[in-house]
Amino acid sequence: MFKKEINIMVNNEHYVREVAVNRTLLEFLREDLGLTGAKEGCNEGECGACTVLVDGKPVNSCLMLAVEADGSYILTIEGLAKGDLLHPLQQAFIDEGAVQCGFCTPGMIMTAKAILDEYGNPSEKEIRKLMEGNLCRCTGYTRVIKTVKKTAEALAAK
Repeated sequence: MFKKEINIMVNNEHYVREVAVNRTLLEFLREDLGLTGAKEGCNEGECGACTVLVDGKPVNSCLMLAVEADGSYILTIEGLAKGDLLHPLQQAFIDEGAVQCGFCTPGMIMTAKAILDEYGNPSEKEIRKLMEGNLCRCTGYTRVIKTVKKTAEALAAK
């Protein structure tokens, strides 16, 4: 198997690792770094459970090869909290009851973070459109959309 050395930042930690050229970013994060927040759902880029931010953009890590992330900054759900202080989105998902089984939650939160970072205070319609790549079998989306909107408004008011 061919391998290549990659040099990346993940959650403010620098890593230089040799990885197989066919290893996905999801496999690298979960198996090599022990960051298990991103989940393998469909493994086809359809469900969003594996979403992480690569240089600030949401990416289905099951479709991206680890070698493609060489030189990038990766942010996973584990990197959002500051010690014991949850990110406002993480806390809002808990407070608003937007979490049920939790399988899709990390991907939802990472996509929502990217939306808030890029759009600031988007409309509910924009949030619905921008989050359509994240599937959930439990929540029905209403609380998720409400939570993202409420967090956007709270962050905009600061």
